[in-house]
Amino acid sequence: MQHPLQISRKIEYGLRAMLFMASQPAGTVVSFREIARRMKVPESFLSKIMKTLAKQGLAVSSRGSHGGYALGKPASEISFLDVIEAVEGPIQLNVCTDSHSACSLSFGCTMSSVWRAGQEKMLEVFRAAKLDKLAMVSLRAPAGSVTLTVLGQAPQVMAS
Repeated sequence: MQHPLQISRKIEYGLRAMLFMASQPAGTVVSFREIARRMKVPESFLSKIMKTLAKQGLAVSSRGSHGGYALGKPASEISFLDVIEAVEGPIQLNVCTDSHSACSLSFGCTMSSVWRAGQEKMLEVFRAAKLDKLAMVSLRAPAGSVTLTVLGQAPQVMAS
């Protein structure tokens, strides 16, 4: 059972995939099956998430026998918030934090300031959490990877 304030599996899996790619040398292309296997994410679910991340520009895909995914921009420029909003849309902790919706109790309500402060603190933490600072050396592509030139860039390491 998911708890009311628990993030979705979609967000968690998207973050796992992005952290895996951020843990590789810059420009490394990794198959989505490798990401799924190493990060323990169901392939069918990850496939959909990766397409969404690519559509949002956070990942890029390449086709072919050595195809896969790489980060769409430097890990230092991608935050947890970017990934969360790419896969699920803008974060809204409560209807009180949505400037477009009016609550029937908003006049004199004492809770809205707490909800707004909580959301802002949460967004602050997610904005500050950059993928380059959270990359894990233990996730680097295994030895024996092949070098590949992708998308007109310099030679890149390809995880086998």
